[in-house]
Amino acid sequence: MPPSLFPRQQRGILLTPDPELAELFRSLWDPAEVEWTVIDRGRRAMEIIFNEPPDVLVVDNRLEDIKSAEVATIVKSENVYRQLPVILCLDSEDLEQPWNWNEIEADDFLVRPFTKTQARERVHLTLCRATRAMDANPLTKLPGNTSIIQRIQDLIERRDDFALAYCDLDYFKSFNDKYGFSRGDEVLMMTARVIVNTIRGFTGIRSFVGHVGGDDFVFIVPASLAEEACKRVLEAFDGIVPHFYDKEDSERGAIVSTDRQGEVRTFPLMALSIAVVFNTGGRLKHFGEASAIAMGLKKKAKENVKSCYVLDRRGP
Repeated sequence: MPPSLFPRQQRGILLTPDPELAELFRSLWDPAEVEWTVIDRGRRAMEIIFNEPPDVLVVDNRLEDIKSAEVATIVKSENVYRQLPVILCLDSEDLEQPWNWNEIEADDFLVRPFTKTQARERVHLTLCRATRAMDANPLTKLPGNTSIIQRIQDLIERRDDFALAYCDLDYFKSFNDKYGFSRGDEVLMMTARVIVNTIRGFTGIRSFVGHVGGDDFVFIVPASLAEEACKRVLEAFDGIVPHFYDKEDSERGAIVSTDRQGEVRTFPLMALSIAVVFNTGGRLKHFGEASAIAMGLKKKAKENVKSCYVLDRRGP
């Protein structure tokens, strides 16, 4: 059996009066991977869906008491459940008239007769797409913490050699306090673009860029390129960031702002600290190890008021 696509068991609700469809869905996954609850009446299922929302909802248009499109509309009308992926099971004649997908807001549909492979892979795709959409950072649209952890753990389990760089903005709070959150968001967007475009410049490699949250980012590159990647990211960042300050502060190379204790202080211009953890020769066993190592490296990097990077050179 191939490895599961998901870090935990997925819960699905299937609304159908068709016992063959119910049996098909239950046969496609080991219950430890995807567990299905089958309900034969749509309206009966609403309380269950809202009280214990599943990871995916599949609605058969053969329901006798409610149309599948209406189920999708009811679910998506609740803001808390808008991210719940909904798949419709249709018959070919259902599609003889055009559907208004802007109103229905379903995420995908299956049309009978479909094969086992098609049903399984379309559900897999919908679940993966929903996970990515929910995890993406709303500001930068970069993969968030869940995707970052999954990517790191996957590389570790494959025993791939890689370098994991944690990027942290220094003196970002003082900038936010003086200039406001709107300009702070612009800095975060700029930082994301700098990292993405710099890493994209290394053509022909497997790489990854994520946004942990706030002013913390990560990127993953082959170990041999880590130091050059850091140099390029810092050069680009330092060349751009002064332009986000008012002319007077930029020329002074510092701003006057209030710290967290309410004291008026002078803060340097924002800098970027990068801590790089290497996984070579199967050194790491769990993503938590990389995070713990990076925490110590970031403290060392932040001792420098200028942008800098610190490489973890310890062996396996």
